[in-house]
Order: sequence, then structure tokens, then C-alpha cells
Amino acid sequence: MVSSEGVSASTEWLVHGERSIYRSRWVDVRLADVEAPDGERFEHHVLRMQRVAVAVVVNEQRDQVLMLKRHRFIDGSWGWEVPVGIVEPGEESLRTAAREVLEETGWSPGQMTRLVEFQPAIGIADTPHEVFLAVGAEHVGEPTDITEAQDVAWVPVGDLLAMVNDGRVRDGATLVAVLHLLASRAGA
Repeated sequence: MVSSEGVSASTEWLVHGERSIYRSRWVDVRLADVEAPDGERFEHHVLRMQRVAVAVVVNEQRDQVLMLKRHRFIDGSWGWEVPVGIVEPGEESLRTAAREVLEETGWSPGQMTRLVEFQPAIGIADTPHEVFLAVGAEHVGEPTDITEAQDVAWVPVGDLLAMVNDGRVRDGATLVAVLHLLASRAGA
């Protein structure tokens, strides 16, 4: 980075160490001993979480997306989401994405391709999310994970932007997935 005076200035933070203050299967809450670029040194909370796979499944015509309507107790909201799940130890993200689609929806996705990887809250959390796209799916039965969704439906792609704008889609992973889908369609 170049400052307004034309002198090179680093904005890299230094990490002097890190320790866990709480750990579970889902999250490791840590305190990092950091030094900011201005020289101030302090402890900063860091959440280290598992890798997550996100699946956006479109039908063969690419005009509908397979989604789940679900309740999120944390903020008491209902919303539409795409299948998402934690990558288990030794499992590949692509396999997780396909497994989650089947478990959560009862649909077996077609061949999946990786679209993008992102960090949803990089300022405080380390939780890599990989988004995969499947074109086509075969209905094989009822969802095996009955705690995931109240409804499973094929949602018209043409409705997605309105659903984002009015808050029916608000989950971060789903937002990245559907907005990526819409942006890639616009550029096609």
C-alpha cells in the first residue's frame, strides 16, 4: 500500500501467539495476541470453525434452484437456503456438498463443479466455505435429516433477487451461492 505521501506503508498485522479459551465440535474460540500496523498490541477474539460445503442445485433448464425453508433459532427467523454442511474429517468438500443435498432434500444432485471459496466473516472468524453447482438432480425419496427443513422446493431463478431483497434469503452461504448464480447468468 502507498500512503498519501508516496511512502510505502504496511498494513499487515503481526500475530505473536494464540490460545484456545473454549472448544467444541463446531467452534474453537481463541484469543490471538496481535500487533496492529500502528504498533498497538492487544488480544483479539478469533473463531476457528470447520470447512463448510455449500450446494446450489439447478434443474436441467437452469431456471429453478433447489432450496429449503428453515427456521434459525439464533435470531428466530425463517428463510430459504441452499443445502450447507460441515466437511467431516477425511471427507472432500465436493462429497460433503452432494451428501448434504441428499440428506436435506431427498434429491441426488447431478455432477457437481466448484464455483468459489469464501470466508463469511474474515474479520473475526476462520471458516472456509466452498460453493458447488450441480445441474440436475434425481428425486430418490424423503429427506433423511428431518431437522433441516420445513419445506423443500424448486424455486424459480427469476424470484431469487426479490427473495434476497425482501429478506426471504438472508443466510450468508445462500446469499453468496445465489448471487454468484445470478451474476454468472447475467454475464453469460
